[in-house]
Amino acid sequence: MKAYEINEFGIDSLRMVDRSFPKPAENQVLVKMHAVSLNYRDLMMVTGRYNPRLKTPIIPCSDGAGEVVEIGSKVTKWKRGDRVMPAFMQGWIDGDIEYKKARTALGGDLDGCLCEYAVFDETGLVEIPEHLSYEEASTLPCAALTAYNALFVSGNLKSTDTVLLQGTGGVSIFALQFAKLVGAKVIITSSSNEKLQRAKNLGADFLINYKENPDWDEKVQEITEKRGVDCIVEVGGAGTLQKSLKAVRMGGYIAVIGVLAGKGEFDPVMILMKAVRLQGIFVGSRQMFEQMNKMIETHKLKPVIDKVFEFSQAKEAFRMMESASHFGKIVVRISHDS
Repeated sequence: MKAYEINEFGIDSLRMVDRSFPKPAENQVLVKMHAVSLNYRDLMMVTGRYNPRLKTPIIPCSDGAGEVVEIGSKVTKWKRGDRVMPAFMQGWIDGDIEYKKARTALGGDLDGCLCEYAVFDETGLVEIPEHLSYEEASTLPCAALTAYNALFVSGNLKSTDTVLLQGTGGVSIFALQFAKLVGAKVIITSSSNEKLQRAKNLGADFLINYKENPDWDEKVQEITEKRGVDCIVEVGGAGTLQKSLKAVRMGGYIAVIGVLAGKGEFDPVMILMKAVRLQGIFVGSRQMFEQMNKMIETHKLKPVIDKVFEFSQAKEAFRMMESASHFGKIVVRISHDS
């Protein structure tokens, strides 16, 4: 079967190779992969910034969707033809995150989904909502679940809350869609007015161009009449966290998710002075995934996909992710010509 491998770091070093056809063990399932979506983590894996000591060769990409084509002799949860998505962390079924569970992430600790066929434990899969295509479903395991966990599990988002979202990548756009499902107000930032307009079309209430308004935290205070927002989905990391602390209300909540803005100075005093809760969000469990899918199915929510690339164009998909020109998700459709 065809698969992409990381052997050396760099997008140009990503290679399509022939691998032996995988065979499921007694408690495993063989999945014919139909689509994969990219996360910023995947780009960092490929370029060596996530884990410079990554064990290679390894198949990248945590998120995919496909069809069950073979089951092991003791598998009871799935049958041939079932449409499934693998959980980001194969060993995090429920409960709190633990070190051992965290070491079962696809596309880093374990081979990922950028391949024609993959084997998963039967407990590491969830069912695809009926109204979604394989391409749409492939966007859910990491970005959507991270947003869901941030807002509803680690957070307790209510219809009366105001949420601040940074940028228009996968996590932020899912957070926008989820927040609007419960009637919360959304402030969203971007360096592109065109992307801000697209976010407005999805329901965003207030738009801030952070290139035009570098002190966007002051703009947030103005919008909220100096109260601050209830919740922030923080994808910038150290580079934006200080402004987020200024933008959040006293007793507010910041879901710390990404590192897109790189390094920056961070003074923790404001956490204390404003009684702010900072919570790191590392995707979520299979149980959360199933809860999220019920919400998605109930509301017939459709993921926002910017562009779909063919399997042979995987490098171009990673270059689009690197350029940060996308709005929502980038997907690779996997063909099965061989």
